[in-house]
Amino acid sequence: MSETQPISLATPTPADLESTSRLELFLHEAGSFESSAELAAREDVLRELQGVLDRWVKRLTAQRGYPDGMVEQATALLLPFGSYRLGVHGRGSDIDALVIGPSYIDRDHDFFDVLGGALAETEAVTELQAVPRAYVPVMKMKFRGVPVDLLYASVCLPVVPKDIDLRDRSVLRGMDLATVRSLNGVRVADEIMRLVPDAGAFRTTLRCVKHWAKARGVYSNVMGFVGGVGWAILVARVCQLYPNAAPSMLVPRFFKIFSQWKWPNPVLLGGIEHDDDGQLALRLPVWDPRRNPRDRTHLMPVITPAYPCMNSCYNVSHATLRIITEQLEIGRVISQEIAESGSGGARGWEALFQPFHFFKAYKSYLQVDVKVAGGGEADLREWKGWVESRLRQLVIRVEMATAGMLLCHPNPQAYAAKPNDRQCTATFFVGLSKQQQKQLQVQFDLRATTEEFKQEVYMYEFWRPGTELEVKHARRKDLPSYVMDHILLPAAGHLKRKRAQDDPSPSSSASGDSESSSSSRDVKRAARGSR
Repeated sequence: MSETQPISLATPTPADLESTSRLELFLHEAGSFESSAELAAREDVLRELQGVLDRWVKRLTAQRGYPDGMVEQATALLLPFGSYRLGVHGRGSDIDALVIGPSYIDRDHDFFDVLGGALAETEAVTELQAVPRAYVPVMKMKFRGVPVDLLYASVCLPVVPKDIDLRDRSVLRGMDLATVRSLNGVRVADEIMRLVPDAGAFRTTLRCVKHWAKARGVYSNVMGFVGGVGWAILVARVCQLYPNAAPSMLVPRFFKIFSQWKWPNPVLLGGIEHDDDGQLALRLPVWDPRRNPRDRTHLMPVITPAYPCMNSCYNVSHATLRIITEQLEIGRVISQEIAESGSGGARGWEALFQPFHFFKAYKSYLQVDVKVAGGGEADLREWKGWVESRLRQLVIRVEMATAGMLLCHPNPQAYAAKPNDRQCTATFFVGLSKQQQKQLQVQFDLRATTEEFKQEVYMYEFWRPGTELEVKHARRKDLPSYVMDHILLPAAGHLKRKRAQDDPSPSSSASGDSESSSSSRDVKRAARGSR
């Protein structure tokens, strides 16, 4: 299960370098790079936030009776990770940041309650939302309009050194799993950058893949697709296999390799390491199907390179893996045609990033309405976040209940109705299509399945009266006006409402009967569109 040797050491030709320059030009024009003013604003946010953290730590240190000298030294480190740390953040990107505090400052009270209270009183902070029970506990906010996700890790030190070495496994001593996961955001990003042979080629290729994944609707860890870390690891693996290649060479190879990958064979950047013995003997759970039977059930193992290694694509289901693979195949056809035709100009590359028109692909949907009475947008954000985190379970339930004859395609995007004094509403959609080889006249009644899903969602420990969930079947022609307004604006003329007789007649309630283009037709259409 260790990494293999490079496939090719070939270096780029002048044509490859020219194609790379044009790819970078396209990415700049598409907003994948920040302007200097946006970068400066982001750095100002981090600087101000660091000031809030320093005051928080010093106040807590003094309140707990530590000597004045220790109060003076007390600090918390603020370390960005994710796209910012990898150097691939673009316009409008959020900031993922880790706060590292001393041993006597905890997460549950000091971070979420005390720091959360201080941030709530900070004028620059809006839309503050604490999610302490998440898989990775997080505090979400906007700081001067910039979205920030803040995590916390307490290390076993009375004072946090500014040059703390997070690669040293001793920092993990005494941590619970939630803290290890929080700390590993930084450690994984640093390890990825250490393992790629050419940081510049990696960054450009990753920007390209992220832009493609968002356009094609397969960028969302919470919905069961692939998130930022997963895509970064996949791109890094291709960079390892072609260490001297330019991005214009790496992109087609990326799509070729992963459209044909034999899942669940894992993608690894290095070997899997355990720490059961030795001086530290941390014994943290490590992804390893040779030892852990549950890991053998993972469908798309994309393994983080820092100890303890984990599957960054744990949420991927049979449904989302099918969609990811279909989209990778479409990307393979288009990128290969671009490479073979030498049309790697800005217009040539543009063909790769054509958006997936979700509402053209399906006639029938499950419409998931998330509602909060009273028009409270903060309450809607919280309730919507919880429902979104459970939607992949709805997809799994539907495909299981129909023995795989009804296929589901969750749309990662939520559509919000204009709020009013009575109610705030946000809506998710799951596209429905039948297996092409199955009987087309079969009807599906999903009322029991959707009711079970609703009951599961209502188990939310912070549920309040007035927060509601409705799941119903919807035809394309009956989509809510606020959804139609949203999707018609950027694609005017591309989406036409079907006549009533064009739609199948599903059974009542949440039954699904729809049609979707097959993967092969999508590939052919995509290839024609790139010419």
